[in-house]
Amino acid sequence: MAWTLAKVTVLLDQTLKTGSFSDHSNNGLQVENSGRVRRICCGVDASLAFFEAAARRKADLVICHHGMSWGDSLKRITELNYRRIQLLVRHDMALYVSHLPLDAHPRLGNNALICRRLGLRNLKPFWCYHGSYIGFSGELPRSMPYPAFKQQVARCINPSLQGMEFGRPVVRTVAVVSGGASGEVAEAGRLGMDVFLSGEPGLSAYSMAQEYGIHALFAGHYATERFGVRALGDWLAKKTGIPSEFIDLAVPF
Repeated sequence: MAWTLAKVTVLLDQTLKTGSFSDHSNNGLQVENSGRVRRICCGVDASLAFFEAAARRKADLVICHHGMSWGDSLKRITELNYRRIQLLVRHDMALYVSHLPLDAHPRLGNNALICRRLGLRNLKPFWCYHGSYIGFSGELPRSMPYPAFKQQVARCINPSLQGMEFGRPVVRTVAVVSGGASGEVAEAGRLGMDVFLSGEPGLSAYSMAQEYGIHALFAGHYATERFGVRALGDWLAKKTGIPSEFIDLAVPF
C-alpha cells in the first residue's frame, strides 16, 4: 500500500480515537502538505526548533503532543504562528497533533508507558476529564520505602524531580497523569493513593498534598510526555514501513 497523508491521518485518528475526546487542543491533522509521506519525525512540542530539526531530516510529516492550534489560537496567522506555518509550508511538512488522546491511550499513551516503566500492576483508569479517563493508577509489585521509589522515578523518567512529600514512609499505590496535572493530586488523595506522579508542579497542589497526606512527585512536563510520541512513531513505522524518528530537544521543564 502507498501511504498518503490522508491514509496515515485516518489510521492515526482511528487508533487514537481522536474524535472521542473533549480537548482544548484541536487534535488531528492541523497543517496539510502536498499529500506525500516518506519520512516522519515525532516530538513533544510544535516549536520552531522542532520543525527546523525535522526539516533538516527531510521529514514531510511531523507528529507532536502539543500542537499549534488550541481553541481559536490560529484566529490570526501572525508573529510566531506565521513563522511556524511558513516553515512547514516551505518544507512541505504536514503537522499531526495528539494531546489528550495520546495521554490516555492504553498502549501508546504517556501515562500507560510511565506505569509500565515503573513496573506498576493492576492498572485502573484514573481522573475522568469531560467523560474520558486520561491517567492510570496501579500498584508496585511490593511495598517499598518512598526514597527508593523516588530513586526509581529518577532513573526511569528524569533525574530532576520536585517533591511534595507528606505521605507514608513506605508506598505501594501510585496514580499517574503526565504533564501539567498537578491539581489531580486531590483525586489521588481522595482515593487513598500513596503517591501522585505528574510533570509540572502547581502551588495549589502543595496544600492539597499536605492535607491529604500524600507524596506528590513532579518529573517535568516535557520529560513525562516524551514517551507517547516516541512510541507512536515506532508503532507507525512498523505499521506502514515509513521511517520515523523521535527528536528529543531535552527541554528541562
